[in-house]
Amino acid sequence: MRISVVAIVMVMVCVTTVHADIQPQRDFNLQRFAGKWYRVGLAYDSPGFVPYRDRLRISMGMITPLANGNVNLTMWAVRSSGCQSRLYQYERTNTPGQFSYFSARHNKVKDITIVETNYTDYALVLKHKKFDREYTQVSLYGRSQKVKPEIIQKFKSLATSRGFPRESILTPPPAENCPPSGSGR
Repeated sequence: MRISVVAIVMVMVCVTTVHADIQPQRDFNLQRFAGKWYRVGLAYDSPGFVPYRDRLRISMGMITPLANGNVNLTMWAVRSSGCQSRLYQYERTNTPGQFSYFSARHNKVKDITIVETNYTDYALVLKHKKFDREYTQVSLYGRSQKVKPEIIQKFKSLATSRGFPRESILTPPPAENCPPSGSGR
């Protein structure tokens, strides 16, 4: 029992210090963050992602805060079978602007940090997960499908500062009719 407690404490210390140098948005306000966002930039260091780089398109998401402080994120993205939506349930942590969620696809918990946002134009988001090694994503979200060049540069600077090579940093083209224009979104 004593070893289990020590192991749990060590895991908790490691998890909280993995990205200790990345802090969430100061005074993060979930209500202001809610609503429609477009993922207009992505930096990803997974080798499994390389074959899909050229197929990536801008995707749209809807952030819906829940009464308990958790968040539902509905994302629409173009897949080989067409425009598909997925629901992600983010659990709040003790730190505003940081969330975690269980990925059924990967059978792992992933950590999400809202690194920076002005709420009206853009958000820089860090996603972290650990499999056989650590993987990280840096995403740029915009309230519209186009963001200012200086915001794209800010995103690219954050990604390169996290060690992403330039070729892993993408600003994909728009998706056509995803979600479908008649869907009420």
